[in-house]
Amino acid sequence: MLQKHESFQMSVLKWLKAKKLLNFLVFGGGTMLRLCHELPRYSLDMDFWFLHKTGYDEYYRRIESAAYEDYTVTDSKNKFYSIVIEIKAPEGVPKVKIEIRKAFASSPGSSEEKIAFSPHFSMQVLVRGFTLDQMMRNKVLALIERGEIRDAFDLEFLARKRIVIAVSTEEKEKIIQRLGGFKKRDFDVKLGR
Repeated sequence: MLQKHESFQMSVLKWLKAKKLLNFLVFGGGTMLRLCHELPRYSLDMDFWFLHKTGYDEYYRRIESAAYEDYTVTDSKNKFYSIVIEIKAPEGVPKVKIEIRKAFASSPGSSEEKIAFSPHFSMQVLVRGFTLDQMMRNKVLALIERGEIRDAFDLEFLARKRIVIAVSTEEKEKIIQRLGGFKKRDFDVKLGR
């Protein structure tokens, strides 16, 4: 099932590229790490940030219209902080939720071109994604704010790729506190161990 879901994610990336909707976005999060860097953890949602200043309402109208034209849309919202489009997947496969944060990923050097690929999909897709250094920073902040074990898993993955964790003493203490709070259930249920 997860392999089919990943294939569907790749087809959605290809669709975004073909509709020229990907030109405005920076790919991030666990799905980007999986599809561009072989993170050994499946991630269901597709997270994006805007590359530069964009008319959010106009972009929302474009992506919503394109989605309704080509897919069965199960949710579509232009929220205060993000744009969300949820697309029905083939039978027996989880839906794909595309979330685009209304924030810019335009600090110099924070993103780069990457190739998204999967052994379960026949094509590759050129995307703009966060650098691994920026992903490390994003995941540190996510772990501190959310306290989700998946963010700790992703931090370890990045550390194994020799990406430096640059944190303040206060952030280090918060990370240690979060890590100490995980239970066996977090590993068994959320990471599927």
